[in-house]
Amino acid sequence: MNTFKEILSKKVPADKFVELIRGSYDGTAAGVSPARIAELKSKLTLEKAEKPVVMVGMGTCGLANGAQAVYDTFEAELKKYGVDAELTRVGCVGFCAEEVIVDIKVPGFPRISYKRVTPENVDTIIERTLLHKEPVIQKALGKYPYSDDSLWPEIPFIQDIPFFKIQKKVVLENCGVIDPENIDQYLARGGYHALSDVLINKSPLDVIKETKLAGLRGRGGGGFPTGKKWEFAYQAKNDQKYLICNADEGDPGAFMDRAVLEGDPHRVVEGMIIAAYAIGASVGYVYCRAEYPLAISRLEKTIADATAYGLLGDNILNSGFSFHLKIKKGAGAFVCGEETALIHSIEGRRGMPRPRPPFPAVSGLFGKPTIINNVETFANVPLIFRNGADWYAAIGTAKSKGTKIFALSGKVVNTGLVEVPMGTTIRDIIFTVGGGIPDGKAFKAVQIGAPSGGALPEKFLDTEIDYENLKAVGAMMGSGGLVVMDETTCMVDLAKFFMQFITSESCGKCIPCREGTKRLLEILERITKSYREEETEVDSLMRFQGMLYLERLADVIKDTSLCGLGQTAANPVISTLKNFRDEYEAHLYDRKCPAKACRQMLTYTIIEDKCIGCTLCATRCPVNAISGNRKEPHFINQDICTHCGQCELNCRFDAIIAE
Repeated sequence: MNTFKEILSKKVPADKFVELIRGSYDGTAAGVSPARIAELKSKLTLEKAEKPVVMVGMGTCGLANGAQAVYDTFEAELKKYGVDAELTRVGCVGFCAEEVIVDIKVPGFPRISYKRVTPENVDTIIERTLLHKEPVIQKALGKYPYSDDSLWPEIPFIQDIPFFKIQKKVVLENCGVIDPENIDQYLARGGYHALSDVLINKSPLDVIKETKLAGLRGRGGGGFPTGKKWEFAYQAKNDQKYLICNADEGDPGAFMDRAVLEGDPHRVVEGMIIAAYAIGASVGYVYCRAEYPLAISRLEKTIADATAYGLLGDNILNSGFSFHLKIKKGAGAFVCGEETALIHSIEGRRGMPRPRPPFPAVSGLFGKPTIINNVETFANVPLIFRNGADWYAAIGTAKSKGTKIFALSGKVVNTGLVEVPMGTTIRDIIFTVGGGIPDGKAFKAVQIGAPSGGALPEKFLDTEIDYENLKAVGAMMGSGGLVVMDETTCMVDLAKFFMQFITSESCGKCIPCREGTKRLLEILERITKSYREEETEVDSLMRFQGMLYLERLADVIKDTSLCGLGQTAANPVISTLKNFRDEYEAHLYDRKCPAKACRQMLTYTIIEDKCIGCTLCATRCPVNAISGNRKEPHFINQDICTHCGQCELNCRFDAIIAE
């Protein structure tokens, strides 16, 4: 017997499922002794395996850094050395900046994580760690607790590393620990226990009540109470109901949902089945953008395995409840993050929002009651029913319970996937977990909630993260993108970047969003360029009323757009105007970019005393704006210069300055 499938194929009833997996049930339906179950669980729980285990982090971040080559090299070298070890793929542990991460667990020794592993390191790791039971210190990231903690004292414990120190792995507890394509490993770590308990011991109303008591709020946007949303769908009387998981995740800098689907897809599916039971849905969809091929392939395997094990499909765990799950690939439209646009896309129509009410909980997919939550929301559900609502409610703040996953990126030392309790300060995430700003630069701002959120300056760093606090300072939780910026970032240019994104992603259905965002972008483009010729009347007017135009137009878009995305489309302008008004004034009145990021506003000058006449700048200038004789100082013709910056970039003598 190699898997739990042989046991579950006996149609074990839901009320005996947990006992059987835990090894305390030896009923005739299973025909397997508790000792056999314990043996199987030990084999499947990698940290307790009886032979060495090599775990290679193979999420998208790991694969992008060469994890497949590392895995292939381990496979070949283990055979060459004759080492009998379990080589397995795991998801991302979150520390993307240190990928490729490889964990080694040798029986009788602590599990150790190695960072930035390349194929060239594999031979050394096998020889030292697997054969001689010694760590490779220079590649060690950290070790995990063990009964004899005196071993390898020179290597820090994982939980003592600043990146992990204040994190609380709840949703991500299995990511980087189990093979996401191995349902048996998920079962061995308590997978589907919550589902079996719900099916046998709780009514749909009990599930809704416990979800409300736990305080779970939607992790995909504004934080609407999940239990209340489910209650609306439960009360809607209809012969057909639908459940949708929004895995579209279109925000720039966001990769939380992708990482969860790649690292622990069974947790999401289990949460969806419990939610479907609560509202009475028999069909569900995972709406995932096609740009996530690894997440989709692992999700397909998950659905197939769960169905084969009787955990999905007809008569789940012999309980009488049925739920079928399908995958719908999205084309990557940002607007399909809005639930009514997403529904239209699944129906085969163009993804465009519609007015509400009626809300999807009353009339959604194909006109039937429908509930939509995102990946992280569903991933929280099994934990609530495995550990209890009180356990979950004890994490976080008074109004925002549980943990929140953030995709930490931008100008920060430690980029990656971060899970912290609600109430953690922004400062702790950036400077403790993230390690601060690289290259000695100063912190300038953090964009929370991607385009729909806001750019917060240093004075808000001690804000405790929860839904209400972020809203109060002009941002929003959103799906969890957290992009850090340093002193070299121009906030006007940042607003322009986001407006370019929003303009291209607008569905075009309503005029305020379709036309208003274009006008905002045009104004931003005008004030971030240099007026080469004599100033026109429009340019002159813009110099003195540009911010007034921006503010008025942003307010109109916010107040009159059709959907939630349109209503937050102007947030990049609103938040940067509020918190970095001085930069707008410098662009408009002084015609200067303080961060020197808006190249069109810079003037490039050659310092005569430093220029040796090497001609490199002249040969690299795409418009021949630089002239001069060899071994003599050169000159830049400002009437021709296009401000591309190639001259400054290529000068080896720091003879060119930009002002």
